[in-house]
Amino acid sequence: MDARALAALAANPGCRRRALLDGAGVDKGALAQALGAPANFGQSQFAHQRGNSFEARVKADGGADLVRLLHERLRDGSEPPGPGAVATPDLTAPGPQGRTARTALALREATEAGRWALLDHPMVSLDVAGSPAFLEPDAVVVHPDGSWTVIEIKSFPMVDGSADPAKVGAAARQSAVYTLALERVASMIGEPEEGGGAANSANSADRAPARARVRHQVLLVCPKDFSNLPTAELVDVRKQLAVTRRQLDRLTRIEEIAAALPEGTTFDLRLTDDGRIPTRPVEELTAAVDAVDAAYAPECLSTCELAAHCRTRSRAAGQVEALGRGVRGELGGLTTVDAVLTAAMNGPADEAPTGDPAVDALRRAAALRAEALASRPELTSRPEAVACR
Repeated sequence: MDARALAALAANPGCRRRALLDGAGVDKGALAQALGAPANFGQSQFAHQRGNSFEARVKADGGADLVRLLHERLRDGSEPPGPGAVATPDLTAPGPQGRTARTALALREATEAGRWALLDHPMVSLDVAGSPAFLEPDAVVVHPDGSWTVIEIKSFPMVDGSADPAKVGAAARQSAVYTLALERVASMIGEPEEGGGAANSANSADRAPARARVRHQVLLVCPKDFSNLPTAELVDVRKQLAVTRRQLDRLTRIEEIAAALPEGTTFDLRLTDDGRIPTRPVEELTAAVDAVDAAYAPECLSTCELAAHCRTRSRAAGQVEALGRGVRGELGGLTTVDAVLTAAMNGPADEAPTGDPAVDALRRAAALRAEALASRPELTSRPEAVACR
């Protein structure tokens, strides 16, 4: 479960299906393909290679240029990092737990040292519905004052100082997940004691101990215009951070979701020996997927590999969720399209209010529609134009 998946899950915390499949590490793309509803989004191999190439260029000199770019965007009057002033600690360790512990130690040491440091692809963890998720930001910069900044490197261009708002928003939500995980590390590090380390002892006469904290502005680094030269802007993620924290707290624990499933439920595709072709019957696989409740919304189409399957099932059941969260919220207790049409056509708008605002509004809308059609007699000869859909 990576930061992108967590951001999508936080945006739709009511979807138990995604929470369970992501928590179990199920390949939703392969599952959607086997169900006959493949996802129509994702990053091409060319775009992935271009992104890796751009990130390597940004970090080519040990991150010195990246830190200078951050300092320029901060405009806080602090001294810029000089030659050789940026430390790059080694984060190598076996396994995700080992890398997470090594990252926490490197953050502590860099904070106590009171100097610039760049952590390249650190690893942090976050508890998600009772299941640990290991996350890997592109980079984290430690400032001399002990604060930390998340660095998010993207390959989409920043033209004349601005980028695609939708892509910037997605990057902000993803960065908010990293920030949330780093805040947990910072809370464990706390404020170092006077003389608590060699670096503090050497500098205690010149400065107070640094206090570990995560900045709420992340540095978004993108290609300038359509070149391969990096440019950057600070993005405030406080709003995304608050939403992500609140939504993740609302998630049902994975164990509770799994306990409610029928005995023997599995999402195994039963692949052939070459690992390419699923042999499990589609009907059996569909039943397993449908055993977990989903909360489909049109926004899922750009964030979840199973969205096409969930949309088909939602439309087949006549659920109003398929029309969007806004429509669903306006309709109150009317949960199906049939219920909406029945409420709209069951009585004239001039009847006494029913007490249900949604029903009253639907009846007024139906009356206005009938009046509009009556003023256009040419439409009455076309029943398909008059029928309510």
